[in-house]
Amino acid sequence: MILEDMYYGNWRPSEQIKSTDPEPQKVNQKISEHMEMLKNKLSEVDFEQMEVIFDLLNESTSLHSAAAFIHGYRTGALTMIEVFSEEK
Repeated sequence: MILEDMYYGNWRPSEQIKSTDPEPQKVNQKISEHMEMLKNKLSEVDFEQMEVIFDLLNESTSLHSAAAFIHGYRTGALTMIEVFSEEK
C-alpha cells in the first residue's frame, strides 16, 4: 500500500520509473564516451574536479526533480479537491 510505504519511508517514485524510450540510454552512452575521452586528456586533478562538477549537477537535478514532483502532486491534489467540491 502506498500510504504504508510512505509512512515507513519506502516509497521512492523515482525508482519505479521504467522508461521504454531508448533515447536516455543513448544519451547516457554518449556521456560515458565523453567522460572516458576527458579522463584520457585531463590530468587526474582536473578530471576529479570535473567529477565534482558532475556530482553537484546530479544533486541539483535531483533537487529540481523532487520539487517538480511535489508541485505536480500538490496540483493533482488541488485538482481533486476542486472536482469533488463543485456543487452539483
